[in-house]
Amino acid sequence: MASVAESGFARLHKLDNLSGTERAQPIDRWIFVGMAVWFILIVLVGFVPDSMMKVAIVKAGMRPPFPTILHVHAVLMGSFLLLLLAQTLMVATGRCALHKQVGIAAFILVPALVVAGLILAPTMFHQAWGGAHFGPPAVRMALAPIVPILENILLLQISAGVLFAVFIGIALNARATAPGVHKRMMFLATAVPLGAAIDRMEWLPSSMPASPWATDLYILLAVSPMFVWDLVRNRRVHEAYTVWLAIYLPVAALVAFAWDKPWWHAAAERMMGV
Repeated sequence: MASVAESGFARLHKLDNLSGTERAQPIDRWIFVGMAVWFILIVLVGFVPDSMMKVAIVKAGMRPPFPTILHVHAVLMGSFLLLLLAQTLMVATGRCALHKQVGIAAFILVPALVVAGLILAPTMFHQAWGGAHFGPPAVRMALAPIVPILENILLLQISAGVLFAVFIGIALNARATAPGVHKRMMFLATAVPLGAAIDRMEWLPSSMPASPWATDLYILLAVSPMFVWDLVRNRRVHEAYTVWLAIYLPVAALVAFAWDKPWWHAAAERMMGV
């Protein structure tokens, strides 16, 4: 009897251990669904109040209407986030064949997103720069201090666009040979442009616009639920995070180094052709 009881306690101990299988497997299936929902919530919380405020300003005639490319970019990014959610739901519910078929859409959405971003950043900059230099006196006065901030934000936009493309490329390339890298890197890639939503949450403590370090910290916090679960589940740091950090951190350091430097402002203006 003692041996039977002992083995029973041993089995219960194994079940309570998150590195085991019986308790962990349901979370394995749904952690990525939760991450997709979490990312969508971050985007909604960041962009919805900001967009409503700016729409009201446009209706009041205090700023020009949004350019078409802004709407295109918003639709593409929303579609990508919904695709990410759908893909995780398919895997969680065992529809892996459908997951692979639908995943082909990423090969269309990702290039479209990158191109839209390349058009959107200079479009928004030129809209503000034009108002600061050629608008009515009140508009010029309001926008003059904004232009240097937008020149700094160009650093974040350029780095986010490049990193997103690089990480998505790694994820898609690994889809057949390293599914663990593929699924994690899809989320790590998506986390990079979340900074645009996070920076719009003015109620969060932030280092902006003086420095971008807080944005990087919030991006790291955004991916932390997935990272912590992986660490607890596998008792090691998955190689996807190692690759991501090895690329992301040096780029973030370069952005911080260039931030608000006179030579960067001069370079940004040359880049924008103003």
